[in-house]
Amino acid sequence: MTISSSLNAGVAGLNANANRLSTISDNIANASTYGYKRVTSDFHSVVIHGDLSTSYSAGGVRSTTHRLIDEHGPLLVTANATDFALDGRGFMPVTTIDSVGRGDATLPVSLVTTGSFKPDADGVLRTASGHVLMGWRANADGSIGTYSRNTMSDLTPVQIAPDLLEANPTTAMTLSANLPSQATQIGATAQTYEMSVPYFGNLGGQETLDYVFTPTVPATGTAASNTWTMSVSDSASGGAVIGTYTITFDGTQGAGGTIASVTPANNSPAYNSTTGVISLTTGGGPLAINIGIVGEKGGVSQLDANFSPIGKATNGSPVSRLLSIEIDDSGYLHANYGQGFSKVVYQIPVVDVANPNGLASLSDQSYSVTAESGAFYLWDAGDGPTGNVVGHSMEQSTTDVTSELTSLISTQRAYSSNVKVIQTVGLSLASATRLPDDTCDVTVSRLE
Repeated sequence: MTISSSLNAGVAGLNANANRLSTISDNIANASTYGYKRVTSDFHSVVIHGDLSTSYSAGGVRSTTHRLIDEHGPLLVTANATDFALDGRGFMPVTTIDSVGRGDATLPVSLVTTGSFKPDADGVLRTASGHVLMGWRANADGSIGTYSRNTMSDLTPVQIAPDLLEANPTTAMTLSANLPSQATQIGATAQTYEMSVPYFGNLGGQETLDYVFTPTVPATGTAASNTWTMSVSDSASGGAVIGTYTITFDGTQGAGGTIASVTPANNSPAYNSTTGVISLTTGGGPLAINIGIVGEKGGVSQLDANFSPIGKATNGSPVSRLLSIEIDDSGYLHANYGQGFSKVVYQIPVVDVANPNGLASLSDQSYSVTAESGAFYLWDAGDGPTGNVVGHSMEQSTTDVTSELTSLISTQRAYSSNVKVIQTVGLSLASATRLPDDTCDVTVSRLE
């Protein structure tokens, strides 16, 4: 029993060290593979219970292997803006280009920590191995809707048409005009003052808001009225008046010339005295007009000086073509356009599980959720336990070649030692049964 158990232990040692050699060879082979997570092999002794006072039976060894998915490789800076990597915990969701091409109703989702994504002919952001990046599509205004964080059914393949044109409508405008205070004094000529401010509409065309300021001239008395009527007409609305307001200015010391009150007329939109904004609806879309805050300098004023019309749209541009796409630390994918503006088109969530090492390993450095990994949750990048998404970066392999070569030497020696054990046991059996020596050699060669 003791001799045969020694033979079994030697064979078990060969198998265990063969497994370790397999993991070492795999790690070394993938030393330059982006996103590769190294595999380790652990040995566990096997004990056969018996009467230790009279004899000992060798139980041998068994080995287990597992991939260290929670380890992070160093990040390498690249020239491609859509080379993405996670700086910290978590995974990016991907699907397969074959599933996208077939138009499958339910797309399979796997997880990666890095990927070199490039748009194909259809604008689908994918890797050379066929991983397609998944995310939440943004609304037309660039906002992200409310999506469930416990399901991946709301994720869609990231697709951005390479010839994409985008209108960038104006949504905000500021006025910083001075109205002459002498125009509101008794006996003044009721002269109107006009100014025009261009803006860009919803379709990218240039439109104009025309402002007309009419002073209120008192018929009697000695004091100035300090009151004006402002009417706003819109070229995109066929020149119709879209807002009329009575503006009264403060004439006291210190606050003189600032807005005292703004009263809408003819059912015009309200004026916000806290922000100084009037939210008008133009033929080119909604537009927030900032005319100034009550009691504060800036915006529209009334001083004893000439009329000085200063107004401008604070955003918006003509129709522009897509130049590039890039991602920020929070996982928002921005499309950059030729007129110098950008727009959020997708959000890439970061997937986290309780036990990353419990994920099932798939080809091309991807993983799938299992019962052992625990339930997943979709975080905003950088929130909770997850890391940030970094563009222009690839995660390098976690293989340390020097360490693997050292393990290779020790494993080779252990393997050779187990062969020696088998040879010795074979010689002992040959002696016990008086077998020829060449029979023993045949037996050992077969075991090897």
